[in-house]
Amino acid sequence: MPLGLLALAMGGFGIGLTEFVIMGLLPEVAADFQVTESVAGYLISGYALSVAIGAIVITAAVTRFDRKTVLQSLMVLFIGGNLLSAIAPTYEVMMGGRVLAALCHGAFFGIGSVLAADLVTASKRAAAIATMFAGLTIANVLGVPFGTFLGQQFGWRSTFWAITVIGVVALIGITALVPSVSRAADAPEPAGLRSELRAFRNPQVWFSIAVTILGFGGMFGAFTYIAFTLTEVGGFASSSVPWLLVLFGGGLFVGNVLGGRAADKALTRTLTTVLAVLAVVLVVFALTAGSKPMTIVALFLMGLFGFATVPGLQMRIMNYAAQAPTMASGANIAAFNVGNALGAWLGGITIAAGLGFTSPIWMGAALTVAALAVLLVATAVDRRSKALPVGDDSAVVPV
Repeated sequence: MPLGLLALAMGGFGIGLTEFVIMGLLPEVAADFQVTESVAGYLISGYALSVAIGAIVITAAVTRFDRKTVLQSLMVLFIGGNLLSAIAPTYEVMMGGRVLAALCHGAFFGIGSVLAADLVTASKRAAAIATMFAGLTIANVLGVPFGTFLGQQFGWRSTFWAITVIGVVALIGITALVPSVSRAADAPEPAGLRSELRAFRNPQVWFSIAVTILGFGGMFGAFTYIAFTLTEVGGFASSSVPWLLVLFGGGLFVGNVLGGRAADKALTRTLTTVLAVLAVVLVVFALTAGSKPMTIVALFLMGLFGFATVPGLQMRIMNYAAQAPTMASGANIAAFNVGNALGAWLGGITIAAGLGFTSPIWMGAALTVAALAVLLVATAVDRRSKALPVGDDSAVVPV
């Protein structure tokens, strides 16, 4: 494994920690700035919106620059945003720090995915992308509980100081371990913005984005309100929720690794199978949420199959934009965040309609089935057009 991938994973760890740890610190932040819980919650939604914007706008602005240099610059932006959050004297400054850190999120994973794939041979590119995203999953398993504990013991600002230090370590790692000439012999040269935008003429790029929005929206819609499902339906104590979320995070980590390896062997078959199994898991979870043993199993499997799609989805869009993958990769990162927002919004509608705390899981299952349907249509269209990118297995793998 190229050591540069470990540096990218460290950056992913810091970014994942920044995104998710705030959820456990909202009461402390709200009390410190004397704002309501709902206003403090804008620190989460504002971050997500900024991620989607940064994934498109910043990626478009840097397509002609060396990818290593861009990632170094993004980590400087990340460090600055978290430092600003750590010292913020007011809520508004804190929001500014969150937005600044979020702007680098989408572009980092979008450009980092392309760079990670270029560090290895074609047969290992999905696994390389999974290695970079491993930092994000580890942040959920270990970083978020530890960051929440740190913030509760020493003040929420201590967590953002710690994240700032992690950013510095990641910057040093990228500088020292990622080679300046990072493309493999069989990888394309960086394309200009016009060439990058031409990739969006391929309908398969848009199919990929749709599958990402629906597939990830299904998993995240079910997860957003999981604390209520666990306590109100499953009968778990509130004190058990953090440890159950660690279990879910463990599923994310395992799914990311296995999904990357499987996607390298059979991309279309992997995505089709994983989405189908995820839909089944969500349906079973919704039906058995009142059983503690079944809930524990379903929670782990939801994380596993939910995140097993990520390397393959990222690889699919890069395959269909092979000559100019950077913007398409960034757009797919934005699509993940749009899916997050869509799933959370639809799940909230079902709860508000009085359908109960298992209704977001049913909604998640429906979105996942929709993602599977779009993927099957995309595969059929692709076969008919006979316009497959080099290296994809869609023409030979039965769906």
